[in-house]
Amino acid sequence: MFVPLYDGVPMRNIRVPYVTYALLVVSTLVYALVALDRLPMPETSISAAFGLIPAVFFGSVVLPEELAIVPVYATPVTSLFLHLGFLHLLGNMLFLFVFGDNVEDALGHLRFVIFFVLCGTASGLAYAFSVPDSERPLVGASGAVSGVIAAYLILHPRVRLWGLFFFRIPLHIRAYWAIGFWLLVQIAQIWINSDDSVGWVAHVGGFAAGIVLVIILRRRNQPLLGAGDGPQLTGDP
Repeated sequence: MFVPLYDGVPMRNIRVPYVTYALLVVSTLVYALVALDRLPMPETSISAAFGLIPAVFFGSVVLPEELAIVPVYATPVTSLFLHLGFLHLLGNMLFLFVFGDNVEDALGHLRFVIFFVLCGTASGLAYAFSVPDSERPLVGASGAVSGVIAAYLILHPRVRLWGLFFFRIPLHIRAYWAIGFWLLVQIAQIWINSDDSVGWVAHVGGFAAGIVLVIILRRRNQPLLGAGDGPQLTGDP
């Protein structure tokens, strides 16, 4: 797996990616509150109450009254801000930190919020339809972040990324190679893993949504496929 660390793509339209930073802070804060047991519910109850449970979403299973805190139709969104493992949180926040600012720059603050929520919702629905009888909660921003990754690929495919291959080998490669490899891993895992403990389908669903939505929601003057990237960004001489 390729882990991105830095891309060096400057902002063109905004000075500060406020929404990206806010998503990083909120997700980290929620994780800390859950991990430190600062909420009046155990971790498993929080996952059941705010996570997306396909069987509950489709009505074949009903949550106990004490867990029915938010409407079922809202769980594709509330589930995005729950990360019940540090590595899960770290991976999502790292990808969001590297790619989110440039996607927010291309869309604008408000449309980036809409984009993130819609990608997350699409990813959750893709997961729910793939395992409609599952009672395992889907949590985490992976699907929405997958949409951000897809948008970055459409916006800056030729930019060279600095990152680690298999978490240890430093590489400096173009975005389309790094993201293409990442996507192939997600698709392969759908066929390799029959267990629904990881929402691989959600990742692919969010990615597909990101491709469509970035084209629709981008600024009118925002070029696609790296047309606006200069030589200093792509690494060309």
